[in-house]
Amino acid sequence: MKIMRTEYPRPQFCRPAWRNLNGEWDFEFDFGDSGEARGLAEKEYSQKINVPFCPESKLSGIKYTDFMNAVWYRRTFKLTKDELSGRILLHFGAVDYEATVWLNGEKVGMHKGGYVSFALELTKFAKEGENTLVVRARDDNRRTRQPRGKQSELYASHGCDYTRTTGIWQTVWLEFLPDTYMTGVRVFTNYKNGAVSIEISIDGCKKDLSARVTASLEGKTIDFTEQPCTGTVTRLDFTVENPKLWAPGSPTLYDIKYELIRAGKVIDTADGYFGIRTIESRGHGLYLNGKPLFMRTVLDQGFWPDGVYTAPTDEALRRDIELAQAIGFNGARLHQRVFEERWLYWADKMGYIVWGEHANWGMDHTSRGIGIFLPEWLEIMRRDFSHPAIIGWCPFNETWDRNGTRQDDDLLRVVYLATKAYDPTRPCIDTSGNYHVITDLYDIHDYDQRKAVYDERYRSKKYDDLYENYTDRQKKNGTPFWISEFGGARWAPGRNDGWGYGDAPRSDMEVAERFDFLTAAMQSSPDIVGYCYTQMTDIEQEQNGLYAYDRSKKLCDEAYEIIRKANLRISEFEKC
Repeated sequence: MKIMRTEYPRPQFCRPAWRNLNGEWDFEFDFGDSGEARGLAEKEYSQKINVPFCPESKLSGIKYTDFMNAVWYRRTFKLTKDELSGRILLHFGAVDYEATVWLNGEKVGMHKGGYVSFALELTKFAKEGENTLVVRARDDNRRTRQPRGKQSELYASHGCDYTRTTGIWQTVWLEFLPDTYMTGVRVFTNYKNGAVSIEISIDGCKKDLSARVTASLEGKTIDFTEQPCTGTVTRLDFTVENPKLWAPGSPTLYDIKYELIRAGKVIDTADGYFGIRTIESRGHGLYLNGKPLFMRTVLDQGFWPDGVYTAPTDEALRRDIELAQAIGFNGARLHQRVFEERWLYWADKMGYIVWGEHANWGMDHTSRGIGIFLPEWLEIMRRDFSHPAIIGWCPFNETWDRNGTRQDDDLLRVVYLATKAYDPTRPCIDTSGNYHVITDLYDIHDYDQRKAVYDERYRSKKYDDLYENYTDRQKKNGTPFWISEFGGARWAPGRNDGWGYGDAPRSDMEVAERFDFLTAAMQSSPDIVGYCYTQMTDIEQEQNGLYAYDRSKKLCDEAYEIIRKANLRISEFEKC
C-alpha cells in the first residue's frame, strides 16, 4: 500500500524527533466485541488496512460500510537504543470512538472520544529492536452514549447523515522526548498593544528549569524572553512593537521557538507560529481587531468521496479553502465534527475564519450527557486554542428534543460556562440554531428560500424586528445576531435522487440568483453580523453543495461570479 498523509500532523508545535506510523497495518473485524476475551491482541489478523483511512473508506483498502462494534489493528516498528534513552509518546490524530492500546503484549492505556487527538506514553513498555503495537477501537453510533455527528445511525446513509467512520482516521505517530518536556502551549494576544502571553505546560518539572520563547517575523527576531519554571505551567509575556495583525485578507503569522533550559542547556525545543488578533462580541456587533466583522461563511462538513472523514492529501485540505475563498467566502462553520489540525493550519495561513464545533448529534442532550461530552470538548479546545483562525466556539448544534425528552438547559449552561472559563478570549454559542440558553451570539437557521419572506424577515430590519424562530423556547436578549444556516437548495443536474432544502431550482443560474437575493436581504440589516450558506460540497445523497462531492464545479462560471459578487457586497453592519 502507498503510504499517504506523510506530513507533520501538529504544525503549531513541531519537533524534529518523530516518526510517522501511517501505511499498512494488519486489520481484523470484531463484530461481537469479544476480541479481548478471544486473545485477539496476540493472534494473527486476516486483512490489511491503509492507516489513517477508516475501514469504511475506499482508500483504506477495506471499504466495509456496515456496523462494526469493534475493530483491531496491529503493526510492528523498530526502536534504537538512542530512541529509548528518553521518553516515547504514541500520538493518534483521532480514533472513533474508544481506543485501547497494547505494546508488546502489555496494555498501555485507553482513550474515549472519536474526534480529538491524544497521546499515550510507551516508555516503560518499549524495547530495543522490534516492537508490536495493537489497537482496538470500539464504536457504536446507534447508542446515545457518544457523539456521532453526521454519521448515520441507520444501516445506510439517509437525509443529512452519511457514511460512518470507525477506528483510526487521522495520522498515528511516535514522538521521542527528553525526561522533562513541554506538553503544549496556549497563546494569548492583544491587538491594541501587541501583547503576547505564552502559557507552556511541562511534564516532569525539575529544579533549575526555565522556559524561553523567541518570536520572529520573516526570519528576523523581534523578541525573546526567558522565565524560571516554578510548576507544571509557566507563563511568559512580551510585546510586539507595531504589530502586524492577523485578519482575513492579511493573515500575518509570526514564527516562534519554544525551549526548555536546564543548567544552561536546551533540553527540549519546538517550533510554532501565532497570529495577533482579538475577537469581541459587543452589544449587537462582532469585531475583529476593533473593526466590524461580517461573517461570509459556508457550512463545511469535511467529508470526502474516497476517505470519508479523512482527506486524501494535505493539498486537498488547502484546496477546499481555496475553492471557498474563490467565490467570496471568508470562513466556515466546521459542522458537526472536529477537523484535523492540518486543515486549521491552512485556515491560519490563508486568513480563513472558523467556528470550532463538536459532533453532538446522536447523544443524550440531558444533564446525563455532561460526562460524555464535556471531557472531549475540553480536549478539543486545548488542542486548538492557539489557532488564530478560530474566532469562536460552538459546542452544540440543533439540540432537538429527542424521543419525547426535552433538551436539558443545564447541559448547555454547564458546557457554555466551562468553555468561557477555559477560553475567555473568544465568544461561545451554546447551541447553533436552537434552543439557546446562554450565548454570546444569537444565531438561527432559516432555510426558507423565497425572496419575499427573506425581505420581510431581514431586509433593513433593526435588531428588535429581526425574525426569531422558536419564540417559545429562546429569545435574542441583545447579543449579536446572525443566520448561521440558510440556502441548501437541491441542485443535482442529471440525478433523480438526492435531496436539499426548499423547492429545487430549475437551473444553476437560479441557484446563484437565490444566493444573491437571500444574502442581499441579510446584508441590508445593520444588526446582522453574518451568514453561513449550506453548503460547501455535495455529500453522498445530499445534493445542495456549491461544488460536487469530488470538488468539481457544479455551476457555470457566470453563476459562480454572481455568488462571488454577492459575497463581496459591503454589509450595512460593516458601514456602522
